Amino acid sequence: MTTRRGDPPRGHEGHDHGEHEKHDHDEHEGHDHDEHEGHDHDEHEGHDHDEHEGHDHDEHEGHDHGGHEGHDHGPKRELVAMSRAAETGGTACQLDLELLLGEGDPKHRIEKLRELLQAQAGISDVHMREDTERPEVCLHYDPSLISLERLVAVVRSAGTDVDARYEQKTFRVEGMDCAQCGPVLEHALSREKGVLSARVAFAAERVVVDLDTRVVKESRLFERARALGFVIEPVEAGRGCGHDHGGGGLALPLAIASGVLLGAGYLLGWLAVVPPIVVTVLYAAAAVLAALYPVRGAFNALRERQLGIETLMVVAAVAAAGLGAFFEAALLLFLFGIGHALEQRALERARGAIEALGKLRPEVARVRRGADVVEVPVASVKKGDRIVVRPGDRVPLDGKIVEGQSSLDQAAITGESVPVAKGPGDEVFAGTVNAEAALEIDVTKASSESALARIIDMVSNAEAQKSPTQRFTQMLEKRFVPVVLLGAPVLGLVRIFAQGASVRDGVLASMSLLVASSPCALAIATPAAVLSAVARAARSGVLFKGGAHLETLGKVSAIAFDKTGTLTEGKPKIVTVTALAGADERVMLATAAGAEALSAHPLAQAIVEGARARGIEPLEADELEAVHGKGLRSKVEGEAVAIGSAALFDGPLPAEVTREIDRLQQAGQTTMIVQRAGKFLGVIGVADTLRDDAKSALAELRGMGVGRLVMLSGDSKRVADAVAKDVGITEAQAPLMPEGKVDALRVMAREGGVAMIGDGVNDAPALATASVGVAMGGAGSDVALETADVVLMSDDLRRLPFAVGLARTAAGVIRQNLVIALGVSAVLIVATIFGWVHISGAVVMHEGSTLVVVANGLRLLMHRPGV
Repeated sequence: MTTRRGDPPRGHEGHDHGEHEKHDHDEHEGHDHDEHEGHDHDEHEGHDHDEHEGHDHDEHEGHDHGGHEGHDHGPKRELVAMSRAAETGGTACQLDLELLLGEGDPKHRIEKLRELLQAQAGISDVHMREDTERPEVCLHYDPSLISLERLVAVVRSAGTDVDARYEQKTFRVEGMDCAQCGPVLEHALSREKGVLSARVAFAAERVVVDLDTRVVKESRLFERARALGFVIEPVEAGRGCGHDHGGGGLALPLAIASGVLLGAGYLLGWLAVVPPIVVTVLYAAAAVLAALYPVRGAFNALRERQLGIETLMVVAAVAAAGLGAFFEAALLLFLFGIGHALEQRALERARGAIEALGKLRPEVARVRRGADVVEVPVASVKKGDRIVVRPGDRVPLDGKIVEGQSSLDQAAITGESVPVAKGPGDEVFAGTVNAEAALEIDVTKASSESALARIIDMVSNAEAQKSPTQRFTQMLEKRFVPVVLLGAPVLGLVRIFAQGASVRDGVLASMSLLVASSPCALAIATPAAVLSAVARAARSGVLFKGGAHLETLGKVSAIAFDKTGTLTEGKPKIVTVTALAGADERVMLATAAGAEALSAHPLAQAIVEGARARGIEPLEADELEAVHGKGLRSKVEGEAVAIGSAALFDGPLPAEVTREIDRLQQAGQTTMIVQRAGKFLGVIGVADTLRDDAKSALAELRGMGVGRLVMLSGDSKRVADAVAKDVGITEAQAPLMPEGKVDALRVMAREGGVAMIGDGVNDAPALATASVGVAMGGAGSDVALETADVVLMSDDLRRLPFAVGLARTAAGVIRQNLVIALGVSAVLIVATIFGWVHISGAVVMHEGSTLVVVANGLRLLMHRPGV
């Protein structure tokens, strides 16, 4: 084949996946991957440089693997079905789940799809596969009962039905004044017909509901919550909490008023200056004011056939009042009320961290309308509109720069401390600050779809994805409270009949046990820590998509890294230039760059860019002939030029060239021999270079005690070992196909928790298989935000040690909180049983422990690396 300067680029037949393992398949949807199904990855994925040094330039022209902006995405992916023999016998067919249900589907929708398909005649088994590049639904069927065409039609119809019918909704909740409100609201909504699940994030004041829209309407959910005294309403994307807490704001004033009346009654009773009835009235008034919130909570819990913390407190207070112990009843309710009011105020600090993210987005945008620039609300700006951002202003919406150059402070999104220089064609994100010059930006995402909005929503909803510890504490609460309610009367009866105590003292002992056993601190121990840690991480450009993932990352004992694009730049560069005796290095580079300038192959671009970086301009070349798998031939200044592997050249190579090729290949470099006018000029070594931050990040992880760091690569073993040695990893597994990475992670997972670090695109199967998947560069990647459990918003590996350190600290804080909560309760229970602590002391210690665990959780808002 021959091409000349200015000829249009050719297609990509014979696409070499080995050299560019990190090919972004989402961004290159226009590729015809069918033609590569038989591609021999054993031979190419590792791109043995002996075989591929010559790189067929002709086949890759126009294909820029380095950056994908401007890449023609091609036609939208279509649902393609191909049958195959099933491992268990019969026939199987796999279909892209994303094309059936869309991205990020809740498990309930997937289960409903499975149920619909499983009921279809001719289909024997339906299961989901996540060990593929994208999640797929795999169907085992009988071709004699249902044809492939009919099967696809049935699946498509079922997918459409499920997609339209089952939805996940997130609502904001007002009126939750204690941690027990969460389980009550969850239980109430879950009992509604058509609700598949309801998960409350108490600290973030949200509820996530999976529902059947044909059975239950949002208005019914609103009514159900209102009956319990809560207000739920739809959430505007990217708004965090950001609302007036309404009645919940009265908790502290009421508690203070109760305390004033309680103190006044005690003082007047001690001075004996008023009749006893006045003192009793003051105590009763104090109890009523303090009881408003606990009584409501107890009533709601009992309506839902649950026994909550408020139930214990109200029962104890009513019992005390019934015996005439009005002071004890009022004191109990006052201390309970003041403790929970302070707890609410403390949690506002964590919520404020999320709300602060929402305030980063401007309320208005300056939109260009012809020659004019007008200010409009950001919510009304559409994709494709052009906005103008002045120096010093925050960028209101995600988009691409079309005019102007400036530096942008992206710390709020990616955690980068240094402003990033950007110009035409570069992406910008809502909430970042334009530092230098005016920019004109084409909007690519609506305000509700921006990276900032998604960060806020995911952080706010993270608590709803409950960790194993949180699920354990909730289970413990449900079983513990009924036991306490049964045990308290028993203690009172023992005191009265076995120890000869008065009825009053026996009842007060029962009250003390109710208070001592109340799991208030246990209920708030995990939510306070999770919300604080997730909010702190988001401020530093790390997005945890659930409390479960925070806890898991804190426990991993091994971390696996993808190579290309994670430990390395993912873009080849000139590493070595060796000119032979009698040849000029600059002339050799200018010659090679001139010929390679006709090609858009990544290695060709590496030669051109490397020459220009050295101040060498490519010489004029007027034609190009690509030789598949070997290299290219061209003419530079009228002289014949050949660049490629040894296979491109006839006859033996000079000994000096052979020695240099062997040396560079041992170092893991792709080598290209340069010949001009029949004379060998030298050898150029090209390789994917290490990230600047890779060595320091891995050294920090080792310093933190991460016992095993492994590199998983599709490259040849020789290249993988060379990169591993450079970066400081002692264990490299290569060459591995995607399923090989999955198998390797499964083996590692048997030895303990393992995290997988990748780019969130081609590494999807591995990220899904690991105990926790971590994706890099999520600020510009919707795929990374959907795929991984944890997302490093910046393309900076140094965020990983911070994330691991924060997760470990958070796990430690959660353990501390559980020890405090359970320890104080255990001590109080024992002390109450033996009569060492009475009701006032039990209340003080109980509410004190609740405030301690909240304050301990809030420490995570101030977490610093290495702390």
